[in-house]
Order: sequence, then structure tokens, then C-alpha cells
Amino acid sequence: VQLVESGGGWVEAGASLRLSCQASGLTDEDHVLGWFRQVPGKDRETIACLSVRHGTSFVADSVEDRFTVSTDGSENTIALQMTRLNSHDTAKYYCAASSIWFRCRTGRMDHWGKGTLVTVGS
Repeated sequence: VQLVESGGGWVEAGASLRLSCQASGLTDEDHVLGWFRQVPGKDRETIACLSVRHGTSFVADSVEDRFTVSTDGSENTIALQMTRLNSHDTAKYYCAASSIWFRCRTGRMDHWGKGTLVTVGS
């Protein structure tokens, strides 16, 4: 199983950024894909979850007015569209997969990517 994130980088506050996650080697059971972020010294935060089988989605309250999650061309690729970025969004963003929806909500996924760094400058 391989999950590869892309699209991170440095942006100015107020800008938008689109992250993409390409998954390969997943079984048909691994239908839940999610985005998470972590700042050094802090707990990992669940940002968004998407069931590519059922179309169910979740976006964290802290970002739901600015971030959206969707498939990106195929069921094995998901995107995180981030708008109106601010310094609090600076973190390493990870993509992950699981067969169980609840694991996404709790951040206990089965397969993880290596992450992509997003830095928001003021």
C-alpha cells in the first residue's frame, strides 16, 4: 500500500492551496481516505474524511468553512482544497486509508503517507 501526498509548499496568508493524495495497492475494503495534520509537539488532528465507496464525507469544525475534501479524478485519488489559509494551518499534512469510517474520525488509520508540509507565511 502506498499513499503519496503532493501540493504542499509555502503560501502567503489568505491564499489557497490544493493537496492531492494518490493511493495505490489498496484493497476494495480500504474505502475510507482521510487528511490529517500535525504540528511538532502537538497531537495529530483529523481534518477530513471521505468514503470513496459511499460518498460520505466529514470535515473538522475548525476548518469546515474553508476546506473541502473530494475525489480527484479517480477513487484512488483525493484532494483537500484549502482556502483563506492562515498561520494556524501551518503543519505537515498526511493522507491515510482505512476500511473503517470511525478510524478516520479518531485518526487511527491503517495506512499512512509520508506527508506534505504546508507553511503559511504572514
